[in-house]
Amino acid sequence: MEIFYAPDINGNTYTLDEKESRHLIRVLRMIKGQDVKLIDGKGNLFTGIISDPDQKKCTIEITGEIRDFEKRSYRLHIAISPIKNPERFEWFIEKSVEIGIDEITPLICKNTEKPGIKVERINNLIISAMKQSLKATKTILNEPVNFKEFISRHSDGVRIIAHCEKSLKRLGIADVYQENRDAIILIGPEGDFSKDEINFAIANDYQPVHLGPSRLRTETAGIAACHSIYFLNQ
Repeated sequence: MEIFYAPDINGNTYTLDEKESRHLIRVLRMIKGQDVKLIDGKGNLFTGIISDPDQKKCTIEITGEIRDFEKRSYRLHIAISPIKNPERFEWFIEKSVEIGIDEITPLICKNTEKPGIKVERINNLIISAMKQSLKATKTILNEPVNFKEFISRHSDGVRIIAHCEKSLKRLGIADVYQENRDAIILIGPEGDFSKDEINFAIANDYQPVHLGPSRLRTETAGIAACHSIYFLNQ
C-alpha cells in the first residue's frame, strides 16, 4: 500500500497536493478504488481509498485512523555539525529519520567549515524518509545554532556529547543512557569538538561518550548514536 504525506488532513476526505497527486496518478498509475495510507506528520496514520483520481488534486476518502501510530517511549534529539559535503549530511538526515529521531539541530562549532544547510531540500528528504520507513511523526529540523547557545538553551533528558579526545574520560552510551529516557546527543564536526567546547558541555552536565574504537566520520557518528539509542530501547 502506497503512503502519502497529508499535513493538514481533517475530516472524511483529503485532497492531495499537486506533487503527491501527480506521483500517485501519473507515476504509480493508481486508479479509483485503490487503497492508500496517509501520514500527517503529527503521529497519526490514516487509511483511505482513491475517490477522485485527478492528477492535480487527487481526493482520498478516509476509511480509518490510528492515533499515535508506533509512538516511541523516548524522544531523541541530535545536534550535529554540518559538514563540507552536503550529500553526506543529507545521508545522515535520511538514515536517522528511517531509524527514528525526533529532532535535528545543525550545530555550529569552532571547527565547523560549512555552516549552511539547504532547509527546504532537507525537509523534503525528511518527508521522503518518513514515507519510506512508515513514520507518522515528522522529524523537526531546527535552524543552525551556535554551540554554546545550544548548550544554554536545551536541557531535557540525558545529555550526551560524543567526542574523540582520548585524553579525557569517556564512557559508552550504554553506560550513561537508560531505557525509555529522552536524550540529547551532540556530534561534532570533521575536526571534532575543541577541548573548550567539550569542557563547556561537561560543565553543563553533558556526559562524554565514545562510539567505539574506530574514528568515525561526522555523519557515521550521528547514525551510530541514533542507532545506539534505538537499540537500547528495544
